[in-house]
Amino acid sequence: MQSDPAAPDRRFDLDWLRIIVFGLLILYHVGMFYVPWDWHVKSSHIFDDLRPVMLLTNPWRLSLLFIISGVATRFMADKIAPGRLLRTRSARLLLPLMFGMLVVVPPQTWCEIVEKLGYAGSWLDFYGKYLGFYEGWRPDGRKLLVPTWNHLWFVAYLWLYTMLVLMAQPLLRSVRQVWLERLLQWRLAGAIMLVIPCLLLAALRLLLRPLFGETHALFDDWYLHAIYFPLFLFGFMAAPCTAAWTLIARLRAVALICALLAWLALVAVMLLYPHGTDVPAILSLGVKVGWATQQWCGCIALLGYAQRWLNRDSTWRRYMTDAVFPFYIVHQTVIVVIGHQLSPLQLPAWLEAITIIGITAAACLGTFEIARRVAWLRPLFGLKPQATASHVPRFRKMDRLDAT
Repeated sequence: MQSDPAAPDRRFDLDWLRIIVFGLLILYHVGMFYVPWDWHVKSSHIFDDLRPVMLLTNPWRLSLLFIISGVATRFMADKIAPGRLLRTRSARLLLPLMFGMLVVVPPQTWCEIVEKLGYAGSWLDFYGKYLGFYEGWRPDGRKLLVPTWNHLWFVAYLWLYTMLVLMAQPLLRSVRQVWLERLLQWRLAGAIMLVIPCLLLAALRLLLRPLFGETHALFDDWYLHAIYFPLFLFGFMAAPCTAAWTLIARLRAVALICALLAWLALVAVMLLYPHGTDVPAILSLGVKVGWATQQWCGCIALLGYAQRWLNRDSTWRRYMTDAVFPFYIVHQTVIVVIGHQLSPLQLPAWLEAITIIGITAAACLGTFEIARRVAWLRPLFGLKPQATASHVPRFRKMDRLDAT
């Protein structure tokens, strides 16, 4: 399938959606400091009632980012030769990933082993072991693999998926020509768009997750690859197809209702079985279907409503489109370090949370403002070299979506 000539030249809605989802990710990671789930560090204030709020975005948040990233990759693939795109994407993703693993992420590991293992060694001792693939740190009985990418796993997976679709691009173009347009114009296309992906995601959660879990370690993370690569591929294939986006917009209300009902069902099970034990088998199967339904229908609903409400430009959008990747790189380290430092002070929970959010926002903003002004820092935070950026048209689709 060739790029649809009727497809819009600008996708400000996806820019906005990406900005919003990364903003929610920052708040989600602040929430991880307080919810009774395992994380790098924890507050002295733990709130069970926060779990339903966290569950509101948990199933679809990263899935939506992979779809948007697939769309961005397709826009770029239609504009740039494959070899050049491979080099460009590798530089824009792998340099920040390496920098993050060596500089940004280590303080997270430091705080984790201090808090969970009572580590009392010096920073130099810690960092030498961190770089030396040390295997002696076992928080909660699990080996802590170092060096690690922690929250930057998304960048590694995005690079891998980009390389795979670039290598398979001739085949994908052939497949699109054969069936995608016909399928989306079929009278049952709406049901297929909503129902079939939910069933497939539920089947993967039922069959693969018990076997492989979710490791974020790239090489053994078969369940998450089975989830996220098809979602990335969906965005890549549907990007230029007007019929796909028309259908998504038409299904947005139904998808939203399905996602909310699935969320309510998951919350009900969570409240009935607060420790996740002794859940009847039939109900456990229903949880997997509910998770998959919220995961897919949440993405479709947000993509549909974004087309309706967010497809507009502004100075703020242009600023945040560039800022969001540096924000993403540094935010979790700030949350972990500040949270670790504040927890012993026993501040009221509301004051502690506001302080963490405020310092995190300031640190993210300060990092971006410094990085975008210093030429050698720009590539380390996923920003285009200044000379290159100044010669690229500002509003082309590929430029507004390609930071991550």
